Amino acid sequence: MYRCSSITCYILIPFKEAQVQTAQQTPKHYGITSPISLAQPKEADLVLTRKLTETLRPFGVFEEELELQRRILVLGKLNTLVKVWIREVSEVKNIPASVIDNVGGKIFTFGSYRLGVHTKGADIDALCVVPRHVERSDFFSSFYEKLKEQEEVKDLRAVEEAFVPVIKLSFDGIEIDILFARLALQAIPENLDLRDDGLLKNLDIRCIRSLNGCRVTDEILHLVPNIENFRLTLRAIKMWAKRHNIYSNILGFLGGVSWAMLVARTCQLYPNAVASTLVHKFFLVFSKEWPNPVLLKQPEDCNLNLPVWDPRVTPSDRYHLMPIITPAYPQQNSTYNVSTSTRAIMVEEFKRGLAITDEILQNKADWSKLFEAPNFFQKYKHYIVLLASAQAEKQHLEWVGLVESKIRILVGNLEKNEFITLAHVNPQSFPGPKEGTDKEEFSTMWVIGIVFKKMEGSENLNVDLTFDIQTFTDTVYRQAISSKMFEQDMKITAMHVKRKQLQQLLPKMTIQRNKRKLSSDGVRAMNEGSLDLSVDSDNSMSVPSPTGHSAAKVARHDQLIITLYSLSYSHTSQFSVLTESLRNTSQTMSNLYCFNKISIFSSTTAFNIDKKSYVLQKNSNADLSDVPILPTNPIAVVKNSIKLRLSR
Repeated sequence: MYRCSSITCYILIPFKEAQVQTAQQTPKHYGITSPISLAQPKEADLVLTRKLTETLRPFGVFEEELELQRRILVLGKLNTLVKVWIREVSEVKNIPASVIDNVGGKIFTFGSYRLGVHTKGADIDALCVVPRHVERSDFFSSFYEKLKEQEEVKDLRAVEEAFVPVIKLSFDGIEIDILFARLALQAIPENLDLRDDGLLKNLDIRCIRSLNGCRVTDEILHLVPNIENFRLTLRAIKMWAKRHNIYSNILGFLGGVSWAMLVARTCQLYPNAVASTLVHKFFLVFSKEWPNPVLLKQPEDCNLNLPVWDPRVTPSDRYHLMPIITPAYPQQNSTYNVSTSTRAIMVEEFKRGLAITDEILQNKADWSKLFEAPNFFQKYKHYIVLLASAQAEKQHLEWVGLVESKIRILVGNLEKNEFITLAHVNPQSFPGPKEGTDKEEFSTMWVIGIVFKKMEGSENLNVDLTFDIQTFTDTVYRQAISSKMFEQDMKITAMHVKRKQLQQLLPKMTIQRNKRKLSSDGVRAMNEGSLDLSVDSDNSMSVPSPTGHSAAKVARHDQLIITLYSLSYSHTSQFSVLTESLRNTSQTMSNLYCFNKISIFSSTTAFNIDKKSYVLQKNSNADLSDVPILPTNPIAVVKNSIKLRLSR
């Protein structure tokens, strides 16, 4: 791995777009096994690699040299600021002058920027490393104030209570996240190598977590045979994953570091291959690898008694579905969020990628085919739409962050349902629909594709997703309350829609962008593979309206009957709107058979609506056991119920 004492060289080795390197000397093997092939690239491989570079260019994956130099300049200023701040803190704490002169301090980078694969406009992940006499409280007080004094710094905010505490800011227009690590050293030398396991001794767990990003990134660069080939391959794979909606660690897919480790492992297995070959081999290897763990090096025990991924010792590690193990101590599984559904989706995409790259290597297709975005909104017949809303922008951002971090729980609940084969959440969120009221509200929406099992020997099948949804909302509400972030107007709404109803909810640009049908090969692969679609037709009546205070709309088709309600009322006077809505829909519902009563909850009163007579009646004995435990002050509680009846 390239080392340099100056911050400019250490932070980034710029990517030379037109240059394709081949390894001059390849050791016997990288990683935990011998390479699969040591074959040198042929001229055709070099041509395909140049074509791959040109195909990627319009996607903005390569940053211009001027922008790159601007980033280096900003990081240099930040590094100088850290050194000045540490000297000031040292003087306040009466550190001897001889020590202050050499106290040091340094900004390190990690993530996509350190790997050299960041895209235009991407943020920078940074780590502030300080000596032992500088404390975390200093970082979030005096250093925060020093940043506030800088003219170039905007949008400054501290998140001190996060799992990995961070200061976020925009420095001269570049978004930067700064973590903090205090080492047990009197001074921080310029040539400090964070891969040294001895640095972890006597550190608190938060500092170890902060160091982990840099340590993993540096290990990855150290463990690949050819950094430039690795970078171009990783750029291609990351763009492919984003285009195919499988790039999100928080939602149960893979994040940036996991994709980097998979590409690094591919490079280890084919150390002399160039990017065009490596992309193809990536799909070849990982379309059939799982659930075997992916390791870049043999795990090492540093006797620091830190928890590491080890299924022999930790029983829960045995149930990880797609283990990708970080190469730096303490070794962790970077993909613990992966579920049965997300793994099935990713493996299916790997297989599809293999088929496409086979065509590309045979000159039957261009690289552009690999990066064609599949039509998520045409892929499934059933969708769950999840809406998170709040009335203030700041509270909405916090609420959305919490809800998004728990969506994988909802996916897990759905895939455990005996009638569901797969639940696929689109990592991209969308602005929620406006309710048409004068009251300002901020909302964010996620869309989850659902595949129901094909049922044999049954005319009708009743599927109730209410418990799955309610368990998820309970979890979110409880955490919001326990973390003291819950506000009265924070709501979660879930609704079932079929494919044709999505256009009522999604932005027009999204629908237009996704109007292209899946290719016949893609459809055939889905029909022949494990991701079978449910057999009911797609021409049922409209189910829920996304606007206004929608009560319940019932739609019946020969093959599908859906009952949906998604209500949140905190005042009894608002029920007049509900009953009027039901009366207005009575004509269209007259030929539909009646369902049982729906319970609607507020924080103080429970009501029943008899859908046959549309009469509102107070019921003081209603069962509130499935409602989240909330504070005693009036809060709107959302009760989501989704019940489906499928015919064979």
